[in-house]
Order: sequence, then structure tokens, then C-alpha cells
Amino acid sequence: MGQLFQYGWIKGRADLIAGLTVAAISFPQAIAYALIAGVDPKFGVYSAIVVTTIASIFGSSSHLINGPTSAISLLVFTALAFIDPENIGQLYQALFLLGVLVGAFQIVIAVFRLGNLTRYISESVIIGFMAAAAFLLAIGQLGNALGVKDKGNGHMQVLRRVWLTLFHGDAINYRAVIISAAAVVLAVVFRKAVQRFGLPQIDMLAVLIVTALIAYLAGWSVPGVGGRTAVSVAAKVPRSLPTPHIPDVNTAWLPELSTGALAIAFVGIIEALSIAKAIAHQTQQKLDYNRQIMAEGLANLGGGFFQSLPGSGSLSRSAINFQSGAKTRFSGIVSAATVAVALLLFAPLLRYVPQPALAGLLLVIAARLVDFKRLIYTLKASRYDAGLVIVTALTGIAIDLDKAVLLGVILSILLFVPRAAKLKATELVVTPERVVRERVRGDLPDASTVIYDLEGELFFGAAPELDRHLADLTDRIGAEDQGKIVILRLKRVRHPDVVCIERIEHFLRELTDRGVTVLLAGLRPDAAAILKNVGFQSWFPAEHVFPEEDREFSATLKAVRYAHAKAADRPATQADLYYLV
Repeated sequence: MGQLFQYGWIKGRADLIAGLTVAAISFPQAIAYALIAGVDPKFGVYSAIVVTTIASIFGSSSHLINGPTSAISLLVFTALAFIDPENIGQLYQALFLLGVLVGAFQIVIAVFRLGNLTRYISESVIIGFMAAAAFLLAIGQLGNALGVKDKGNGHMQVLRRVWLTLFHGDAINYRAVIISAAAVVLAVVFRKAVQRFGLPQIDMLAVLIVTALIAYLAGWSVPGVGGRTAVSVAAKVPRSLPTPHIPDVNTAWLPELSTGALAIAFVGIIEALSIAKAIAHQTQQKLDYNRQIMAEGLANLGGGFFQSLPGSGSLSRSAINFQSGAKTRFSGIVSAATVAVALLLFAPLLRYVPQPALAGLLLVIAARLVDFKRLIYTLKASRYDAGLVIVTALTGIAIDLDKAVLLGVILSILLFVPRAAKLKATELVVTPERVVRERVRGDLPDASTVIYDLEGELFFGAAPELDRHLADLTDRIGAEDQGKIVILRLKRVRHPDVVCIERIEHFLRELTDRGVTVLLAGLRPDAAAILKNVGFQSWFPAEHVFPEEDREFSATLKAVRYAHAKAADRPATQADLYYLV
């Protein structure tokens, strides 16, 4: 309630200005992204109202603006490709059901707090996905830009459809080429003007207005004989707000839609969290990631019941929202309300917007989707990253985007586990100067003490590595060294589980039975808790455990002093000074 009363005119004015600014770009983007998805433009506008509002109410980020995005729309187009595009009724019911499934998947991820799993998805997968998405978006708009009708159907591979459209289709419409080229040029010029002079970011809206005027004054968007126009115009958007609608559930669609919905859910979460994190890094806002994922799910679920295109966090609209001075999530609600008012007031004017102009804008959007500098940087970084980028991108282009995302996610995890399972073991020695450091060639072994340092993830995947290191250590001690003291340093092992803890317990019991003294140095609280749960304290001497301390090496040094004092059969004292490097 305190925050509610703190919300005054200053914040309200900032949110109002930011929301109005965002709405100016939301309206044309919503129409363009609906066309990318291959559905009626009104569903994109409805998404800019419903999805944006729900996500703003329940989200965590103060600046993230949700709604239709180019990447999500491309995935929607792929997910709906199995539906005959001529069967409009089925296509739209499948769209709404897809939105419900996307929202349901995201809510499940939030409920089970699985959002952290997204950190195991390599950014190289997202870079490859965006490259494929940009390529598919660009070639998918060539037909509209040239004024020719798309050939083929959604069951065909996209490159084959483009080939048929360009080389076995209609003659190129020079008027459409002029409009689309003008849209590209104007989009570039207007964006440079906005950046140079700090103008409001309404460059996309300005492009549509100017190209619509050019087409109207030239008579190309005015119906002639037979009611046809010289260039295609945007579909009519009804002057009405979204209404509740329960999608038809066709069980035969579920296998196809579920695959697409899962890919959209993952990409939507990654997209939204990445944008929210980037802005929060500048504002120092603390984000609740799980809450934001829940908001994404609720927004898409609600959108599915209000005839909306699935959406996610929008990079362009969120950046504009932040740069326009938004203070709270209320700016998103202002944006959605403004789009709703604009729909009621200006919907009839959309029939004058030339479709080639939208195609030109989408070509520009496609080019801006790819961060070419980062793409090249990633390809150069390592074969691992380059492989993920290439495999994801080629799968997206050759097969489809949702399978590219899922394949990229699977590859990320499969490649991550072996790397995470790398457990490093280093033998340490105490030099004559009483310095503890890594043993190198030429160092004589300590007659009484062996010090081993383990480092890495101590989970089930690392068990084979752990077995190998413990076997080497057992061999290192030898059968004749019953009086030997072993210091096992566990300061730098992380996330232990029962599999690895059991291996360590067996190792300790085996050496203890042979008369070898084992000291555990730097034992972390999580490992200590698991050992306690399995009854470790009932048989292992408490004085042989040196828990993790605030200082990096204090526990290890205490263990070394204890070992040397025990070997000399005297109490350990502060005079036994050591340094660890």
C-alpha cells in the first residue's frame, strides 16, 4: 500500500508520456507482426492490448513491455503451418489454442520454479535462432514487396515456396516495388533522424503515414474498376475491442501445437528475461524472475481467451519505454489503453496502408533483428559456440523454427553436462618454506601427508570423474602407508548430491579401515548437511572436519597444521605457520 500512496503526479506524468510514446510504435508493429504470423492484423492489435495489459499488471520489471514480437510471430507461423491457410476458421481457432498452450507451459515453468533452467540454454542458440528468424522473415516478405502473390502452401519448405513465388508466379508489380523501396529508405532515414535529434520514436508510424499518402495521391490504393487497387492494401481491422472467446479444442492438433507452444514458451521466457535483465542492469531494479515468467504465462493464457496473438517482451518497445522515462509498470497499461482507443478511432484508415509498405518495414525489422557484430564475435569465439549457432540457424531455415529452438535447447544441455562434469583434482605440497601450493615436477612427496584439492560440480554427472580421482588418490597412498594422513580439500566443490557424497563416504570408510587418517578441509554447509543426513557424524571423528571459513584458505591451513602436529605426535600450535598460494 505504501508504494500505492507514493505514486504521485510526477511518476504518473512520466508513465503517461512513456505509454503514449510506446503506443505510437505498438500499433504499426502489432499489424506487421500479425502479418508475419500469417493471421488477421486485428489479432496482433488485440495482443498489443490484452497481452500487454496482463503482463504489465502481474510482471516484475518496471519497464518491460509485452505483446507481439517478430521472433514469436515467426514461431507462430511455423507452429500453424500444418493448418490449411485457406481454412480461416480452423487457422484462427488453432491460433487461440496455441496461445492458451503457450501460457499453460509458462505457468507450469513458473509454478515449479524452473525458470533458472533457461540459464543452461546457450546464448549461441538464441543468436542462431535470431539469424534464422531474420532470414526467414526477409525472404517471406519478398512476395509482398514485389507485389506478387505467394505460391505454395504451409506444408512446403519455406525456400521452395519462395522459389515458386519468385520464379513461377505473377509478374512483378513495379508500383509495389516503388512503395516497398520507399518504405525501406524512409525507415532508415527517419531512424537516423530520431537518433540524431532525439525525436520521439514514432519513425515506423511516420513511414506508414508517408507511404500511405504516396500511394493514395498516386491513386494506387484507391479501388478502381472491379474494386481492385493497383497495390495491395492492409486487411481491414474492425473498429471493435477484443471479446472473450473459448477456443475450439481439436485433439488432432495437440501434438503439432504442443511442439510449437513449447518452443514459443522457451523463446518467450528467454526474450522477456533477457530484456528485463538488460534494463534492470541500468536501473538497479531487483527483478523477481519467477514472477515475471508467471506474468508471461498469464498474459498468453489470457490472450488466448481474447483472440490475441501470443507475445513476449519486446526489445524495441521496452527500450522506448525506458528511454521515454517510464517509472512503473503503469506505462504498459497506458500503452495498451492508447492502442485500444486508436483502434476505435482510426481502424478505418488502415485500409489505405499499402501492403508493400508493411513488407518494406518488415525487411528493415529483419535486418535489425541480427546483431551482426555479436554474431561474428560468437562464430569466432570457439567451435562449440560456432557449432551451436550454425546448427540452430540451419535447422531453422531447412526445417522450421520451433524444432530449431528445441534442438538448440537439447544441444545446450547435452553439451553443458559433460563440461560441467569436469572435476579437477590437484595435489598440493608444503614446501620447505612452509608454503602450501600446487605440486610441480621436482617436488618431493611429503612422507606423512598427502593433500588433494577437488574443484568442480559435485553432481551425479561428475561421479565417474570423482571415482577416477579418488582411485588415483588411493593408489597414491599405497598399501604400506597405514600411518599416512590425507587432507581432502572440498572448498571448491559445488552442488553435491547423494551420488557423489556416497562415493566420498565409501572412500573415507575404505581409508579409515586401512588405518589412514583423512581430514576434510573447507567442508561447505551444503555438503556438511548431506553428510549429517546420512549419519556421517556417527562414525567420522568431528576433529577431522575443518568447515569452510570466511577466509579463503584458513580451513585448509588449519588442517595442514593439525596433520603435521599429529605426524609429529604433538599438539598443533600457532607456531605452525603456513601460507597457501
